[in-house]
Amino acid sequence: MSQPTPDFSRGAAYVNGTFVPMSEAKIPLGDWGFTRSDVTYDVAHVKHGGFFRLDDHLDRFETSLAGYRLTPPVDRAQMREIVGRCVALSGLREAFVAMLSTRGVPRVFGSRNPHDCDNTFYAYAIPWLDVIKPDVQERGAHLLVASVPRFSSRSLDPTLKNYNWRDLSRGVFEALDSGYDTALLLDDDGFVTEGPGFNVFIVKGDVVTTPDRGALLGITRRSVLELCPELGLEPRIAPVTFDDLMEADEVFTTTTAGGVMPCARVNDRIYGNDRPGEISLRLKALYWQKHAEGWHMTPVNYDDPERPFAAGLTPEGEKRP
Repeated sequence: MSQPTPDFSRGAAYVNGTFVPMSEAKIPLGDWGFTRSDVTYDVAHVKHGGFFRLDDHLDRFETSLAGYRLTPPVDRAQMREIVGRCVALSGLREAFVAMLSTRGVPRVFGSRNPHDCDNTFYAYAIPWLDVIKPDVQERGAHLLVASVPRFSSRSLDPTLKNYNWRDLSRGVFEALDSGYDTALLLDDDGFVTEGPGFNVFIVKGDVVTTPDRGALLGITRRSVLELCPELGLEPRIAPVTFDDLMEADEVFTTTTAGGVMPCARVNDRIYGNDRPGEISLRLKALYWQKHAEGWHMTPVNYDDPERPFAAGLTPEGEKRP
């Protein structure tokens, strides 16, 4: 009897060398990625049937792997094909795509030696999601500067992707308990860092600044810094204090899962007319316009998942004449 065709419509995953529906993707309970958060990952997105800045995400993933001394059983070229195939199998033209490597399960039961583990590689593609919901973005997000500080960068390098979110999660609970949408964390010295899954920017005049410390080097963050000059804006990476945040003309956040996301309030500070600011909206519009034009886009070949990046595709993923 033939096996039923897997249903990848709600997401496809790569686990132990096999592609399975997302609902069937699992890792062992003994994996240090679960028991110790000994794991790194990266997240890309697909819009209009194409990956955005896929090679930049792979670069950052390789940096994280090296920083955590993880050696997955596949090389960069194979990773690229695997995430592409996850998307092609799912048929999703707008997707959230993750790749991750865990320390693995110790070959010696009870071992505390990381060399006793075989490192892993997993990947998956699921339908698009927004870190900050679209209706909240429309009215402008309300952020709370949490009382809990960000982990010290001397202990946990924020430029290496990780799932150790206890400080960020505590901040989110504090924000939600106080009626805010999400949180923003300061470091121990009082400088602005980031929020749970997003970078932050402040706008003052025509200067657009993002913090120089305590934050992931976001791919969307990089995109905004590149786009600012097209709108006559000056991009800066510099220290941002709590006072800078309160005295800004506008505030917005950026992330792969949501793009440019304007804010309307931070703590009791209301910006402009309690709506997204003009510069934030212009940057948001330009960011998505560039997507539609194929900027940094790698089209997915949905017709043949085994060749997810076939040559000769237009930015829209159609075969060139």
